[in-house]
Order: sequence, then structure tokens, then C-alpha cells
Amino acid sequence: MRPLGRAGLTVGSHSFGVAALGNLYRAVSAADAAESVDAAWQAGVRYFDTAPHYGLGLAEERLGAALAERPRDEFIVSTKVGRLIVDTDAFPGETDDQGFDVPKDRIRVLDYSRDGVLRSIEDSLGRSGLDRIDIVLVHDPDDHYREAMDGAFPALEELRAAGVIRSYGAGMNQSEMLADFIRNTDLDVVMAAGCYSLLDQPALDDLLPVALERGVSVIAAGVFNSGILASERATAASHYRYQPAAPEIVERVNRIAEICEAHGVTLPVAAAQFVRGHPAIATVCLGARSRAQVERNASLFEKAVPDALWAELVSEGYLDAAAPLPQFA
Repeated sequence: MRPLGRAGLTVGSHSFGVAALGNLYRAVSAADAAESVDAAWQAGVRYFDTAPHYGLGLAEERLGAALAERPRDEFIVSTKVGRLIVDTDAFPGETDDQGFDVPKDRIRVLDYSRDGVLRSIEDSLGRSGLDRIDIVLVHDPDDHYREAMDGAFPALEELRAAGVIRSYGAGMNQSEMLADFIRNTDLDVVMAAGCYSLLDQPALDDLLPVALERGVSVIAAGVFNSGILASERATAASHYRYQPAAPEIVERVNRIAEICEAHGVTLPVAAAQFVRGHPAIATVCLGARSRAQVERNASLFEKAVPDALWAELVSEGYLDAAAPLPQFA
């Protein structure tokens, strides 16, 4: 267990990101969604991350329903602010156009203001049925820096000071702005997606050092880089940074996979465990859409990875020599 923020919360090696339960890319049945959460609980997961964006609120609804009978003090939930979900009848019969297989009977309205944050949290509580949200993250404020700094973060600071939430921060697909937020606010948790992984380590230069310095916990998401590290070998059909992977990326990944195999380790095991080597990383947040995927994710942290594997990846130039390497425990 490692600290998650500064409010006394702790978290295990991996956590559950529930975007898929909002029908990300394709539909997931209500039964499979509930089974996924049950499987995560049985595997020891006690931290669940969601957002209004995921399925236009569907992921929050499903997560809340699946956790309804669990002891509330035994789990942590984070959700996000910045996108309000508003009912509409303007698109009859249409499907959401942002990657979720749900009816477009709701729309997203970007709002990083103080009032938007308060409304978003109230709406999330209503959808999930939970009595509180533990951690609130400002979601993808890449093009809304000033609004987040002037509206969202001060509002979340008020809520934390009042004891309404335990911790707050930001969740983004980049490390540079997250590092800036750490320097210029008093947040204590950030979620960094895809910017510290076995394949890419840009966060090593900006985000992770300042997080350690300021005592900020980093949740590592997107550690499979949109899927290219999720299988034992990459193919021409693999995705990297939400796009089809270029041939040179596929070749690089498969060379890493060959080195892993030579040491008796699969590529996904190495990808999941590598990020935990950095002391700023509190947990690895993995998504799943079924019991089988949840169980597979849990198994990635059970195999010992020999130090010789990390040493070879560094010597071959596939890992930054400055990256702290994991110690299996």
C-alpha cells in the first residue's frame, strides 16, 4: 500500500478505471459491468476512478450501483469535473460521437468555473448514489488553463478545506501542464495518462520530480499506450496514442517484447510493473470491461520480474537510465 494524496488515503498496486463500463468503443452489458466491479473487489482493488465524460454519465451510474452494498469506508472513488452532462432531445436516434456506445440524449458542456465544479460534483453524486466523492480531478483542462486556475482549483481547495472531499488534482494526457499545476496550486493527486510507460517516459523530466518534491501522488493511467503494450506482441492493427501505430513503433515494441520473453516475462507484465518503480507513482489505474480482463490485470502484478530484464532494457536504450526500476515485493 502507498499513500494516495495527503489525507490519509492509501492504495494498492493497481486500481480500476471504469471508462469501459460507460460503453467505451462498444457496449458492455449491465451484468458484465457489475461482474467487473465484483471481480475487482475480490482481487483486492479498493480504488475506482470514473468521470461524467465516460458514457455521458453511464459509468458513474454503473459504478455506484455496483458499490452500493459495499462498506463505504472500505473504498475510494474519484471522479472528474470540467464536463457537465446535460439532457437534450436535439439528436433523436443518434449515438454519442466521442467514443462511447450510448444514445446522444445527453451532451457534454465544458465548464471549469466554480459553479460548474459544484454542479458537476452534485450531479456525480446523484448519478452514482454515493454519499461522497473522495477525490476530484479536473479533467483535461489543456485548452482551459486560466479557467481551471481561476475557477476549478480554488473551488476544490474550498471543498477540501471544508472536509467535503479528501483530495483534489487533475487528470490529463500530458505531463507538462500537470507539473505546472503542482507548482502553482496545492493539489495532492494527479492522474497522468500515457506519459510514463515502458515505451514513453516524458514525465520523468517534469512531472515526477516536482511531484516528489511537493508530496503529490501520481496515478499512472494509460500504461499500455492505447493498447500497444497490452498484448504479448504488437501488430499492424495495434494502437498507440489513440492512433494506428506506425511501423517503427510496432518494431520497437516487439523488440522490447523479445527482451521480456528472454527473461521469462510477458510484455504486459513488464509494462504494468515498470511504472511502479517510481516512488511518486501511487498506483497503476487499469481499465477493464469484463471479469476476465479484471482478473488478467490483477495477475500482471503477481510475477517477479528479474532485475536483469530492466538492466538490459536500459543498456539497449529502451528505458531512460534515470528511471527508477521496480523492486518486486
